[in-house]
Amino acid sequence: MKYQTRKKAIVLLADGTIFEGKSIGIEGSSTGEICFNTGMTGYQEIFTDPSYFGQLMVATNAHIGNYGVKEAEVESDGIKISGLICRNFSFDYSRPDADGSLKDWFEKHNLIAISDVDTRALVTYIRENGAMNAIISTEVDDIEKLKKQLAEVPNMDGLELASQVSTEKPYYVGDENAKYKISALDIGIKKNILRNLAKRDAYIKVFPYNSTFEEMSSFNPDGYFLSNGPGDPEPLVEAQKVAKEIIEKNLPLFGICLGHQVIALANGISTYKMHHGHRGINHPVKNLISGKGEITSQNHGFAINKEETEKNENVEITHMHLNDHTVAGIRIKNKKCFSVQYHPEASPGPNDSVYLFDQFFEMIESN
Repeated sequence: MKYQTRKKAIVLLADGTIFEGKSIGIEGSSTGEICFNTGMTGYQEIFTDPSYFGQLMVATNAHIGNYGVKEAEVESDGIKISGLICRNFSFDYSRPDADGSLKDWFEKHNLIAISDVDTRALVTYIRENGAMNAIISTEVDDIEKLKKQLAEVPNMDGLELASQVSTEKPYYVGDENAKYKISALDIGIKKNILRNLAKRDAYIKVFPYNSTFEEMSSFNPDGYFLSNGPGDPEPLVEAQKVAKEIIEKNLPLFGICLGHQVIALANGISTYKMHHGHRGINHPVKNLISGKGEITSQNHGFAINKEETEKNENVEITHMHLNDHTVAGIRIKNKKCFSVQYHPEASPGPNDSVYLFDQFFEMIESN
């Protein structure tokens, strides 16, 4: 394949801008909000992260596919991105214990990917003009048709996507004889979050996105967890109601990413769509309680309102993003509740923030 002439492909942005590339061999078109991830490794974990549902991923690393894929490294039940845009696509892989090539994996999931795109120019364009809807396609002969198709794609602002990635039925993770029981609301949960909870001697029951507090409390848990996930947090009114009830009853609650935003909304703090979001594994965060810095893994296109958070007498900012001073973590005063905007479970990424899971269980112990 790599020695053959490959079919032309394009990236068409909502504002009409076009970037040219080549198909990796899977023909067709795919739409979504375009975003970029600055991680130098961990592409398989990124592609299967439910938080990326509905998005076209631009990889800033110049080589994608060079170490193949391994089934143990997926973060959900399958690929969640809408499509991939990269510079150099590796049809061959060099990792001895890989289960197969990225190309074969994409074909299995029918994911459209295009390469040979000037990703440095594309990322610069997104950084300057903001995240927007886009279409990638091998059908380059009818641009007007692609523009019409792109015009029908809903905007991410106001879009509820958690229902499309959440489990349909409750399921269990861990040892049923474990010391702790955790009720987790799945609004796009990653497997490594569940691994981090389970290895701290927890038995977890994972609930669908629209579960009620009564349903979650029927498990008689020691603590509650609100997961990461895709889309706008504002439409998740059921999840906000659950968070509010847990907080009012002063039960242990930990939220990550989308769960963090849901907790903020439950406390009267609004959220907003960012210009182009935070997506990568090297984001600097300062813990305002300890004074220590952390290198974190982040993946979000929405954030909570900093001014409203500072004015809220019941909420304390615990973590701050050092690049743009957005709120990266909060705790509810006099309540057993805290949340962070980033991913302490990493996968991929650094382990600087894994202590937050220990902090959650220490909070449970003090209950």
